[in-house]
Amino acid sequence: MHSSRMESLRAQQSASLEDWELTFRRMVMFDLAKDMELGNFLSYYRNFAIPHLAETLVGNGEIVERPMKRSYDTAIVIYELIANGLDTPRGQEMIALLNRVHRYVPGTPEDYRYVLLTLLVVPIRWARAHGWRPPTHAEETAATRFFAELGQRMHIVQLPETFDEAAAILDDYESAHVRPSPDGLKLMDSTMQVLEDTLPRPVRPFTRTVLSAMFDDDRLTDALGLPRRRRWSRILLNRALALRNLLVRGKPLADEPRFSPGRPVSSIYPNGYILADVGPVNVMHPSDHGH
Repeated sequence: MHSSRMESLRAQQSASLEDWELTFRRMVMFDLAKDMELGNFLSYYRNFAIPHLAETLVGNGEIVERPMKRSYDTAIVIYELIANGLDTPRGQEMIALLNRVHRYVPGTPEDYRYVLLTLLVVPIRWARAHGWRPPTHAEETAATRFFAELGQRMHIVQLPETFDEAAAILDDYESAHVRPSPDGLKLMDSTMQVLEDTLPRPVRPFTRTVLSAMFDDDRLTDALGLPRRRRWSRILLNRALALRNLLVRGKPLADEPRFSPGRPVSSIYPNGYILADVGPVNVMHPSDHGH
C-alpha cells in the first residue's frame, strides 16, 4: 500500500519539484496529516498571545469581523503552497498574496520571522509529542527547508538553517513577548466559535479546557485567557490521542491527500474556491484588476 501510494503521488508531481518539497508534502498530506493539521491550528492562536501582534490583528479587522473565513483562508494559503510547490503558478500567486498582505501589516523583521516559524516549530513539536509516529529527521529537515525557502520569497531575513535553531528562535521570542492583552482576549473570543464547530457536539462546552490541554503551557493559556491546564484534562487528551494512534497504526496509510486545491472547504467555500476568493477582502488579487 505504501509503495503504490508513493508511486501514485510521485506521478502527479512536476519534475521541477525538489526532493525536500516532496518529503514535506508527503508528511503533511499523507503520513502525519492530522497531526500537522492540529499543529497548524495551534500555531494560529499563538500570535494572539503577543500583545503588539494581537493589536495589529484587531486593527486589521479581518479576524474579528470574519473569523471563520480568516481561519480557513490562513490554512488554505499554507496548504496550497505545500500541495502545489512554492514556484508553481498557484504557489507564486499565494506568495504574492502573502507579500501584499504584509505591506499593510506593521511589524519588525523579528515579528515576521516569528509568525513564519510558528508554522514550522509548533506542528513538528505537536507531532513529536502526540503523533502516531514522530517525524523523521529527513522530514524535519525538509520542513525547515520549506519554510526557509518560503521566508526568502517573503523577504524575511535571518532565517534558521536547522529545526533546532528555529525552535530556539521561537522560544526566545516568546519568552520576551508572550503576555495577556485586551486585544489577545478579543481575538480568542472571536475565534472560539471556529474551534467549537470542529468538535463533536458533546465536547463543545469544554472547548476552552480542551484547547488548554492541547497547548499544555500555562504561560500561553494565561495570555490567551484560557483556563489553566488540569491534570484530568491532560490525561483524557493523552488517552484519546493514544487510542487514535493505536487505530491509525492498524490501518493502511492514506492514499488520498488531506487537502485538494480548489475543493469545497467547510461552510466558507461549500462549492469550492478559486484563488481570488482567498485572503482579506481589503487586499486585491491581480485578477481583480483584470490581469
